[in-house]
Amino acid sequence: MSKPQHILVTTFWSYKDALVQNCTLPYLKIIHNNLPVGSKIFLLTIEQEHFSITAKEHRRINDYLRQWNIIHCSFPYFSYGWKSYLNWMRIVLVLWWTMLRNNVRYVHTFCTTAGMPAYLLSLLTGATLVMDCYEPHAEASVENNDWERNSLRFRLLFWLEKLQSKRARYVLSNTAGMRDYAKEKYNAEFTHFCVRPNCVNLTQFSQDHVKKPDLLVQYGFTDKLVCVYAGKLGGIYLKKEVFDLFKVAHDYWGDKFRILLLTPHMREEIEQMAEESNLDSRIITSLFAPHDQVPDLMGLADFGITPVKPVPTKRYCSPVKDGEYWALGLPVIIPQNIGDDADIIARYGIGAVLPELSLQAYERAVREIDRLLQGDRVALRAKIRRIAQEYRGFHIAEKVYADIYSAVST
Repeated sequence: MSKPQHILVTTFWSYKDALVQNCTLPYLKIIHNNLPVGSKIFLLTIEQEHFSITAKEHRRINDYLRQWNIIHCSFPYFSYGWKSYLNWMRIVLVLWWTMLRNNVRYVHTFCTTAGMPAYLLSLLTGATLVMDCYEPHAEASVENNDWERNSLRFRLLFWLEKLQSKRARYVLSNTAGMRDYAKEKYNAEFTHFCVRPNCVNLTQFSQDHVKKPDLLVQYGFTDKLVCVYAGKLGGIYLKKEVFDLFKVAHDYWGDKFRILLLTPHMREEIEQMAEESNLDSRIITSLFAPHDQVPDLMGLADFGITPVKPVPTKRYCSPVKDGEYWALGLPVIIPQNIGDDADIIARYGIGAVLPELSLQAYERAVREIDRLLQGDRVALRAKIRRIAQEYRGFHIAEKVYADIYSAVST
């Protein structure tokens, strides 16, 4: 019988954040299934105030994670500055001691931001570094006008991305193109590189959640044509362009058209954004729902949008929402060059790809969605569902993690 092999997993997110719930924990459960009996997974989360966890919740979380031998290691979040630096020094020291005491030999990091402490800990302990969700963040922050290219933040993160890339033994990226990016930008080449998109729970997002009659009545969507968007506006996502698209759709479909926004934005913000695009905000239903309610709500829609800003580094992303839309059989409007998804949508004719951000492009996209919805809706949903199964099923992740951690078990 193989000896237990313990792993440290680093994230830059809070435990309640959807990025932990949907983009981390499902994969840790798969990793657990590939480790020898008795192996522990130490999970680092950085807790922001708006995701605060009570003592009672801590106990419930620990009880839940214990099923997969996951030990939650949480630390407070501090924004950029000297407090942040001191906080990260403390985190690295505590985790270094945890690794030494438990003989942790693998550090598995989700995203390059969380790779900063992972790289240091791998260096200090000699542990194998595994980089997951591998995509650019430093250049993405510049492209989104969050940072200046000559800023300390950019230079530090870009330098650390280069160091991580050269040290990592295993690299899991959302797209195959990231391998060429790493070669060009970081002068890094990989022996063990694989593609692992953001997968979707096909049982949770199933046809059972499509067009539930009671919810259609509750939200006034009976006999309406509904567009859904699940996510934030601004930052890495478009904002004004989204409402301009909605205005074009409303002009095209008239009073039949409705919008469902599953977003944390306040109603006042949404109404202001709608006003700037001369859109009647009364056709918008907005709410921030727990993730377990999202399938039922998303299933009320006829199509979805994925308004990721089409900046160069987004060629390497894998929007979670696309997998969820597809699993529910929804066609999608998306800008061009967004991960592999824009190409998939164009290749299989399951939505509309925006070649540019203009009113003319929005109108063409709306007409394409209308054409799709005028056809056999049952066949369309089944076709799109098959795309989700092929390109976003968890069987992809299961194979990738088995290939990495089967070596740990021998």
